[in-house]
Amino acid sequence: MTETITKHEKNVSAIIHASTFCRFIFPFGNFLVPLILWMSNKNNSPFIDYNGKQALNFQISLLLYSVVLGLISVPFLFGLLPAVVDGHLFDLWQWNDWDSFNFHLDTDNFKFTRWWPLGITGLLGVGLFVVNLVYTILATIRTSEGQTFAYPLTIKFIR
Repeated sequence: MTETITKHEKNVSAIIHASTFCRFIFPFGNFLVPLILWMSNKNNSPFIDYNGKQALNFQISLLLYSVVLGLISVPFLFGLLPAVVDGHLFDLWQWNDWDSFNFHLDTDNFKFTRWWPLGITGLLGVGLFVVNLVYTILATIRTSEGQTFAYPLTIKFIR
């Protein structure tokens, strides 16, 4: 990619990266729109080919990471089901028992401790979302300036 990059190549590459935001418009838009743009323009320029592969690999990698986080959280969700069915998940009336007012803290009174694995996987999911937003915007800006951009945390599915 030592040759000069035309304005058209920069624009198409930036649009490929920015088109991953189509996921907010329709399902799997973050895969379909960049794939269509990349497939229709990949033979025109090595710069477009490189950026299309980068955008698709990043989106596929984030999907894989999200699926893994979801699979990790499923056993913890099923672990909460007995408490939900039994009706004692929140037991808020036990927290405010003024008849036996004391400052003794017992772990049985804190039912929210069962939620911490789901909270961690939820925070990691939010982190993946933020990483997706930040790096997609960064890639769009850099490619519109004619620079190559390599996403972090990316598995090379498409070579």
